[in-house]
Amino acid sequence: MQASPRWRWAVASRIGTSHVRMGKRKQDAYSVARISSEILCAVVSDGAGSATYGGQGASLLCRNLMSKFREWFDSHDGLPDDEVILCWLDLVRDQLSEAAERRGVTRRQFAATLVMLVICKSRVLALQVGDSALVARKNGLWAALCWPENGEFASTTYFVTDDPEVRLHTFHLDLEYDAFALFSDGIESVALEQATQLPFARFFDPMIKPVDQAKGEGRLVELSTSLASYLDSPALCERTDDDKTLILISCK
Repeated sequence: MQASPRWRWAVASRIGTSHVRMGKRKQDAYSVARISSEILCAVVSDGAGSATYGGQGASLLCRNLMSKFREWFDSHDGLPDDEVILCWLDLVRDQLSEAAERRGVTRRQFAATLVMLVICKSRVLALQVGDSALVARKNGLWAALCWPENGEFASTTYFVTDDPEVRLHTFHLDLEYDAFALFSDGIESVALEQATQLPFARFFDPMIKPVDQAKGEGRLVELSTSLASYLDSPALCERTDDDKTLILISCK
């Protein structure tokens, strides 16, 4: 009998220096959960800087999508199809509308992006709305599964709250990868090479190495603490003043 993959991860999310200066809360949110020995879910959401409740929208989005996938896998062996996922996002959009109504604002004030990874046995599902990203390693080489998508104008993107419908990208792939990284656009400038549209290997190789070498499974507490310190480091904050969220996953 083949052993279950030993998935383990380090994760951290830190407020951007620009948000600190302006007295704003962190607007990134994330969630990672190993639902069973063969199923792992990870999600990152970035609340829009122009949205009053963007951080709350990101948190609600992560929490509710993770709940939907947990419920799904309670009674299904395989991944949901795109129609089911769109129905879930419509329900989340309704919840955001209700939250906005209670505060007397439009749903746009809860705007947030989405990138999500779901590993189920030998298959991978990737979801994306907006400019958060997902990269993966295969045979030692990194590739982008979800490249940041920008809007029609500079410094704009797409959000789960957009009307008339959400601009969702879904990718169904075979599990040919032994490592993944999900991140918000706060570290895009150091993680992605825009000219080639490839992940920056000199960034990801040393970042994933301690996760590759770690013993045990699940969340790596000490490495997550070290990752948080790196995201707060002056060297990185000099290059980006936005919120920064990074999930590093390995089964090598």
